Amino acid sequence: MSPVEPKRKPENLDDLLTCAERYAEAALRKTGSMPPVLFLVGPDGPQMLVPDNLADAAAKDDFATTARLMCIAHGATACVMGLEAWARFATSREKLDPAEPPSESFDRKEIVVLMGEDRAEKKQKLLPIVRSDNGTFFGFGEGTLPAFDGMEGRFAQILPPNIPAEKERCLAKAILQVKGVAAGKPATKPARRHRR
Repeated sequence: MSPVEPKRKPENLDDLLTCAERYAEAALRKTGSMPPVLFLVGPDGPQMLVPDNLADAAAKDDFATTARLMCIAHGATACVMGLEAWARFATSREKLDPAEPPSESFDRKEIVVLMGEDRAEKKQKLLPIVRSDNGTFFGFGEGTLPAFDGMEGRFAQILPPNIPAEKERCLAKAILQVKGVAAGKPATKPARRHRR
């Protein structure tokens, strides 16, 4: 991870969502994919975390746990989890088969998912990825995706419900140090990553 200071330091949930969207666009333009990323802001200032890899379910679970520890350790007041995903959306008369993963569906959509939260509200943003005929990132499409009122899963509800006490923050920092996790300042230029 190569930290780059953004033009304006994020201070709240809307700022973090803007920062995450810019990061996603820069990552897709530079590498063709977007690694999962956590942006958070708190008394320690803005922080950013990108996992080394997400090769399997255990690595994904570990990143989600590390993200929660980061929010505790840095007393996060707001955070945004961003990741690239496949999605499939049902029409008004269609029912999706839960046994069919979106990544294997013929009519899947490639999107960037931004899940933001502070202690007052949760905001989600789905950015449809538009690619040129040769597969390179062209830009984000219009948000014609359906509205929804929440998200579930390992990468949702990352922010702790209450402000952590200093003792909890110190413990989380110690655990992160043992895990060898170091945070960086929010970047607008992502490190080069190869598409899996």
